[in-house]
Amino acid sequence: MSKNIKKYVLIGAGPASVRAAETLRKADADCSITMIGLEAESPYSRMALPYYLSGMIKDTGTHLRKTDGHFEGLRINHIQAKVEKVDSSHNQVTLDNGDVYDYDKLMIATGSRPAKSPFPGADNKGVLNCWTLADGRKILDTIKPGSKVALLGAGFVASIIVEAMLKRKVDLTVMLGRTGFMVSRMMDETAGKMIQSWCESKGVSMILPSSIKSIEPGPALKRDDDSLTEFDLIIVATGVYSNIEFLEGSGIKTDNGILVDASLRTNVDNIYAAGDVAQGVDFSTGGQAVHAIQPTAVDHGRIAAVNMMGGSAKYKGSLSMNVLDTAGLVSTSFGSWGGVEGGETATLLDKEGYKYVRLNFKDDLLVGAITVGRTDFIGVMRGLIQSEVHLGDWKEKLIEDPTLVMNAYLAKSLDVA
Repeated sequence: MSKNIKKYVLIGAGPASVRAAETLRKADADCSITMIGLEAESPYSRMALPYYLSGMIKDTGTHLRKTDGHFEGLRINHIQAKVEKVDSSHNQVTLDNGDVYDYDKLMIATGSRPAKSPFPGADNKGVLNCWTLADGRKILDTIKPGSKVALLGAGFVASIIVEAMLKRKVDLTVMLGRTGFMVSRMMDETAGKMIQSWCESKGVSMILPSSIKSIEPGPALKRDDDSLTEFDLIIVATGVYSNIEFLEGSGIKTDNGILVDASLRTNVDNIYAAGDVAQGVDFSTGGQAVHAIQPTAVDHGRIAAVNMMGGSAKYKGSLSMNVLDTAGLVSTSFGSWGGVEGGETATLLDKEGYKYVRLNFKDDLLVGAITVGRTDFIGVMRGLIQSEVHLGDWKEKLIEDPTLVMNAYLAKSLDVA
């Protein structure tokens, strides 16, 4: 009597799929695992790309698994192709080469892609994204010390690229976001302008998007007065979007990403989603959000795999969590970093010393935080938010002195329930 071998297909080859594939194999030595990725690379971490650009690691240092033959050894079939269609009625995926794969359970972890440049001319020679290893290689082939580089965007990814470019000693110009300050999607104006000031102190020039009309051959930026500023390289880093277009007609419900429940299951019973493409439970709001960070992707991959095998693992929700090192200045934001309606906020600011702490409260719970230039209690802050510890009298003490976070954590951890 032949054994019923389960067929698992994972679309995407990033951190979520790698963790899912390994979890599936550890639990089932006989199942069929197919991992389909678009790039001709061993699975790697996009978050490691800036370290490659800065020269701290080689391209192979970005790989999620460093051992040669790792996936072959686990009998994980890693295919380079693009999925054109998901047929949820017949449990099949069709690739761009015409191949069709059947599945019992499917996990979609197709991640994100860079947003298009907001300016015409982005297809000109010398204009690149910084999203793939191939992009990274092209950038390193183009720049040298003294090269003039324009970075269009000042969000999380762009801010990490800043450090890499400074280490390569280029002449760097950064286009701020429409808010007029850096990392506005993870920091308030005080923090964003401090990071901007820090970059300017390192020799980075800042321009506003309203001052740019288009990207011209050269490459060059055409300014609002019709003057041209030439560069050796223009890098576009103006945001990302979830890769969900190929799901049209599949019956899988999407919004900004693929809508999933606490089990990472979509509205189709045997299809799951994980990582940057999954729009799941938000820890802070209870709503659904896409949190495009690698720790969330890894957690998603494990939990989705457990549930694909019939388990009942639940994801308690993604905490908005950002830790950013911009040319040596470390900044963080967690949870409801902008505060909540009816809540209280405590701040401590040393602008000249590039130090800032903001704590946001709802009743006596710490629900969000921002720090700049302080790394001494990052983990404790995150712990207090995620564990939803009632601070009691410590809330008032923290409002008076936000640096007492560690004291509050230790005191509350010693409370007898």
